[in-house]
Amino acid sequence: MPKGYPVLEKINIQFTLFSAFYSPLISTMSGGFLQAEGLDPEWSVAPAGASAISSLENGSAHVVQSALSQGFTPLNDGAVPTVVHFAQINEMDGFFLTGRDSDAAFTWDKLEGAEVVMFKGGQPRAMFKYACHKAGIDFDKIIPVCPGGAADIDKAFREGQGTYVQQQGPFPQQLAADGVGHIVAQVGTQIGPCGFSSLAATGAWLETDMAEAFMRAYRKTRLYMNETPAEEIARAEKAYFPNIDEAVLADCIATYQQLGCWTPHVEITQPAFEVTLDVYEHNGLINERYRYEQVCAAPPAGK
Repeated sequence: MPKGYPVLEKINIQFTLFSAFYSPLISTMSGGFLQAEGLDPEWSVAPAGASAISSLENGSAHVVQSALSQGFTPLNDGAVPTVVHFAQINEMDGFFLTGRDSDAAFTWDKLEGAEVVMFKGGQPRAMFKYACHKAGIDFDKIIPVCPGGAADIDKAFREGQGTYVQQQGPFPQQLAADGVGHIVAQVGTQIGPCGFSSLAATGAWLETDMAEAFMRAYRKTRLYMNETPAEEIARAEKAYFPNIDEAVLADCIATYQQLGCWTPHVEITQPAFEVTLDVYEHNGLINERYRYEQVCAAPPAGK
């Protein structure tokens, strides 16, 4: 490296799922915000069936894209979570429902009796069931088709399975661009603001200078996500989505900006946490309503 250039410190970031929905974290890299704070990002996606939390526990990742619900699992077993959730990524569910046909008059009761390609479990399933509850329909009347992960779901719908499909962007936007389907609804609008996805790390890491540098970058990125045209964000992110058309990616990002899931504040709020508890309580997936402090922590202040 030529003299005069600072040596960047490596920061390892892992995603549980990788999609444009998590653009506030992706754009810390694509927008150069981490690099401006002296950090050299290296990113990965957790292997299928594995939790990104384990990468924090074994030290192979510094910070991960996760969900508050990951903290409920050890608490249900009577254990203390090994990591803390210190900042929000998305304050709303980011899944879409796409149908075979265009339907400007779509209502949620049309899902009853229909085959829906969807996630088999986890938070996507729990949130979808809660959205159906809020919409006043019987989730048990839906015929689920559960082929696997995000890529498997996309492939199954493209090959003719299901009348509707549950996906995060930019998969639905690419389906629409390819003439395979038509977006008919957003799950997030049924549920409203909630603690959907978050940044997690160990308590020890949050006390480091690297954590403070990361948070300075992340705070700037969240403002960028709301103040920058979607086309500009998509142009910077395109290399992370080689199989998605840039115009499709821009459309997806613009939709998420309008949805309001990328609110400028970084903190996980108490009201958002409570709605997540509502979702998991409705699904019978928590033993009690856990306290905020058992799962969440304030983000590093940054100097």
